[in-house]
Amino acid sequence: MTPPDDTPPEKTLEALGWRPWFAEQVTPEEAGLCLPVRVMAVHRGKIAVAGAGFRCFVSPYIPGAGPMDDHPTVGDWLLVDRATMLPVRVLGRQNLFKRRAPGDPRKEQMIAANVDTLFITASCNQDFSVARLERYLVLAREVGVAPVVVLTKTDLTDTPETFAAAARAIEPGLRVETVDGRNPASVARLASWCGKGETVALLGSSGVGKSTLVNTLRGSDSIATQAIRAADGTGRHTTTVREMHRLDQGGWLLDTPGMRELQLADAAAGISEVFDDFILAAQDCRFSNCAHGVEPGCAVRAAIAEGTLSAERFERWRKLANEERDNAAHPAKPRR
Repeated sequence: MTPPDDTPPEKTLEALGWRPWFAEQVTPEEAGLCLPVRVMAVHRGKIAVAGAGFRCFVSPYIPGAGPMDDHPTVGDWLLVDRATMLPVRVLGRQNLFKRRAPGDPRKEQMIAANVDTLFITASCNQDFSVARLERYLVLAREVGVAPVVVLTKTDLTDTPETFAAAARAIEPGLRVETVDGRNPASVARLASWCGKGETVALLGSSGVGKSTLVNTLRGSDSIATQAIRAADGTGRHTTTVREMHRLDQGGWLLDTPGMRELQLADAAAGISEVFDDFILAAQDCRFSNCAHGVEPGCAVRAAIAEGTLSAERFERWRKLANEERDNAAHPAKPRR
C-alpha cells in the first residue's frame, strides 16, 4: 500500500486515537473481515486513511449508505474490507462538528469527528471578534468538546492581555492562551492537550495564523502560510482541505479551512450554555413568553439597566437565538 505522503505509519491503532468506545462497536465477524482505519484527510473523490502500520487512499463512497452522517469525514473511524480495501461502514462517533453549508442554509456540512479538544483561534489584531468566538464556543458546547481559546499573533500587539481579558469575559472559567505561533517556546504551553492519541481540532477565521501554529506544533514548515492584509487584518485561505497532522507530542491536530461564516445547526443547548447568564435572568421575567423588549417586569432588561448584564452581549444572544429558531423551523438536509 502506498502512503499518501512521506509520514511514517503508526504502529498501533491506539497511537491514532483508537479507544474502547470504537472497539466495542466492531462485531466478531467484522473483526475477521475488516480493518479499522482513521480518516486523515478528505479530498475530492478520495480520502486518506491510516491504520496500524499503513497509510493509503480509499474511496469515500460506502455502498448502501443513506444520510450524510453515514459518510466519512476527517477524524472518523472507518471499517474497510481487508481484501478489497473498500469502505464498509463508519463507526459511531463520540462527537461530530457540523454547520449550515455556506451559501445554502438548507444543507449541512460536516467539519470533523471524534475530537478531544477544540482550539478556537483568533488573532490579536483588528480582526479579533468576541461575537465570532461566541459562535465557536456555542459549537463546542453543543457537541460536548472542551474548548481552549488560542490567541495568536501576540507579536503584533503591545497589549495581548487586553484581547485575553475580552475572551475570558465571555464565560467564567474559559481557558485562554496567548501565543506567538512562530515561537516554539510560546506554543509549548499548548502541549498538555496534544499527548499521544489525543485529537485537537483547530477552528478559526482565515488569516489568524492556524497554519503557522500547526507548523510550529509539528516542528515543520511544510504547510504553506500567507501574510494577512494590512488594511483590515484579515487573511486569505491557506488550508484548503480538512486534514489531521501528527504532533511532536504524539497527538493529532485536525486543521480546517478558515471559516468567516459559521451558520450553526441544532445549537440550542450550546447557546444556552454560553449565554447561561441571560437564561437564568430570563427565569425571573414576569411573563414566561417575555421577548425582553418592552414587556413589563422583564428581568433581563432590568439587569441590563443595572449593569449586571451587557447590552452588546444581549444583542448577540438574541441574534443567535433568533438564528437557531429560524434554523429549527427550516431543518437542514445532509449534504451528499
